[in-house]
Amino acid sequence: MTERLPLFPLGTVLFPGLVLPLHLFEERYRLLVGDLLERPEPRGFGVVGIELGHEVGEDAARRLAGVGCLAELREARRHPDGRYDIVTTGTRRFRVKQLDRSRPYLQGEVEFLPEEPGAEPAPAARRVRRLFRLYRERLSAAGAGRVDDPDLPDDPVALSYLIAASVVLDGHEKQRLLECEDAALRLAAERELLVRENRILDALPMIPAGQFLDGSFTLN
Repeated sequence: MTERLPLFPLGTVLFPGLVLPLHLFEERYRLLVGDLLERPEPRGFGVVGIELGHEVGEDAARRLAGVGCLAELREARRHPDGRYDIVTTGTRRFRVKQLDRSRPYLQGEVEFLPEEPGAEPAPAARRVRRLFRLYRERLSAAGAGRVDDPDLPDDPVALSYLIAASVVLDGHEKQRLLECEDAALRLAAERELLVRENRILDALPMIPAGQFLDGSFTLN
């Protein structure tokens, strides 16, 4: 069963539980928010990663990822000139089945995906917790400043998304984590990535701190 959603192509990956603030100035996205505000809550749109192209301009996003995340609108502030500052939270993953370009903004028929723990996620979760704490310690030592330890959830699905959102990775790797079928597979992939990142941080202890954690991840 599919559902129609307005879609927002972005050059970043949104995960369930991640807070995403946006400043909207393009007319099509101002219209999108205006349409959402006329609907009853909950109000949401789909965030889909851009695989080819860029964010701004008509037909700028030439190829989109097949899996995205529903962004639930939590706050919206309209400026006098029509721009919006909004705050959203990622809630549910979906697979794009069909695109509809009949409106000024993109829409899609989407199928929401289940959130399963997978087969025996507990051992993978324990390993990932250890590696993630080591990763944050090494980030701090490498020049990222003081990095506070978050409260890591017991739930393997929530843990897998917190780790995916928090580790500094490129967009392709983030998308791969979003698309994992269940938490156990996501945690296994994160274990491999954290082993690699810890080795890099250990070998190159002084690196730029530009993209480190900003505290934007919150658990629903």
